[in-house]
Amino acid sequence: MPHKKPHLPSKICLVCQRPFTWRKKWESCWEEVKYCSERCRRSTKPKLPTV
Repeated sequence: MPHKKPHLPSKICLVCQRPFTWRKKWESCWEEVKYCSERCRRSTKPKLPTV
């Protein structure tokens, strides 16, 4: 039988509006985490105009 994880905190991504759960790598900065992935984080920055 697989190990069940205890209830982990979750948030809603500001870009895709999907829920994501706490990860060990966010242990020290969970309050600042706003995006579920690098892709969502990058999509919020304005694109530079191409010339």
